[in-house]
Amino acid sequence: MIPVSIVIVIYARWISDATTVFYALFRMFVQLILIGYVLIYLFDTKSPYLVVFVLCVMLIASSIISLRPLQKKDKVLYFRAFIAIAVGGIFTLIVVFAGVLDLTLWYEPRFLIPLSGMIFANSMNSVSVAAERFESEMNRKNSYTDARALSYKAALIPVINALFAVGLVSLPGMMTGQILSGVDPLIAVRYQIMVMLMILGSSGISTAIYLVLLRKSSLTIK
Repeated sequence: MIPVSIVIVIYARWISDATTVFYALFRMFVQLILIGYVLIYLFDTKSPYLVVFVLCVMLIASSIISLRPLQKKDKVLYFRAFIAIAVGGIFTLIVVFAGVLDLTLWYEPRFLIPLSGMIFANSMNSVSVAAERFESEMNRKNSYTDARALSYKAALIPVINALFAVGLVSLPGMMTGQILSGVDPLIAVRYQIMVMLMILGSSGISTAIYLVLLRKSSLTIK
């Protein structure tokens, strides 16, 4: 919390709004504590219906949060964000579970929920950046094609930067956790490669779908 307190002070002085950071921190603490208890229950029950319900809640929440930076929001935009994240995320999940992981149960919550969280969260962030950038570019009277290109590039900057940095600047959390738990580093590397690829794939596909769905409502179309 010491570094966070510095960020709060800077945020409050520069933006005159400290409540957003406090609210985000409060939600983070509450959500993580609650999800800890929920995961214990899910791992014990192993109900496919309950797991699917949790995934639906995650998708709905991610689509709502993804449009938070926008000035103008409506039900259609939320629906488009939901479709984009759901299609890109679920497609990537199917590929990972069918082609990479060897699981007895496809709905194994110990694997499905954490991996879905990684995929949906990164897709959400990419869609959020793309949505905000697209709105800004259209307000500047740019064409749909130019706005789409700039938005797509901006949305993938964090993911592509992570690809450049992994192993050189950072050891990602999943890989570090496996190594600390005693897993062979080469096996941890293989899992991390899978994670990085699925994040890039789901983020890129979800963002592309969202931007394509915006074509009909854009001010200028090429």
